[in-house]
Amino acid sequence: MGSGLQLMRITGYSDEEFQVPFKGKPYVVMMNPESIKWQRSVEYNDKQAPDTSAPSQKYKSTPSDKLNFEIVIDCTGLVNNKRTDMSAEIEALENIVYTYQGKIHRPNFVKIQWGKNMLFKGVLVSMDISYTYFRPDGSPLRAKVSLGFSQYISPSTLEKLDQKESPDVSHLVNVADGESLPQLCKRIWDDETYYVQVAKFNGLNKFRHLKGGTQLIFPPLIPIS
Repeated sequence: MGSGLQLMRITGYSDEEFQVPFKGKPYVVMMNPESIKWQRSVEYNDKQAPDTSAPSQKYKSTPSDKLNFEIVIDCTGLVNNKRTDMSAEIEALENIVYTYQGKIHRPNFVKIQWGKNMLFKGVLVSMDISYTYFRPDGSPLRAKVSLGFSQYISPSTLEKLDQKESPDVSHLVNVADGESLPQLCKRIWDDETYYVQVAKFNGLNKFRHLKGGTQLIFPPLIPIS
């Protein structure tokens, strides 16, 4: 079977480690976004140093990544003749990304995945719906949904990443399907010999052909003597 069109998939999770999927099916978009904005930023303290005319730009923090995109829901039957109920489409999407879940006392944690290399784990921060096409009776047939997400990293993961006493830094790495630990170590540190440390830190028992869509922490290095 050849590989067909891969549609973006939005999955809800009931836990901050993204291990317990929300009941029901993930939301599969009807049409992939035309564009995606993945925003990263670095914050500085712009305090001016003595006897200088320019701010020192001293590092302050790295805020969470932001992901924004727009999807189209088309219930005319032209895109998918089995998905023609706009209210059902909106409800299914809202249940995953927006609706307050009493069991966890908050909306779901959300994973957005498109193909093997696009993976974002976060929480919804904005959702705007614009209805653009209607039946004669006024019921909507087409909608544009603008979604904004902020990256979410659990406190336990942050604790591992924020090892400030180390001279090195930690890296949170998204794994593509089929990659190996030696390959990733080579890419990040230009030295594949540290793969044993990474495997031990993440509790892995295999080093090659890792599962795509997972995230691994690459800890501060301990020099190999």
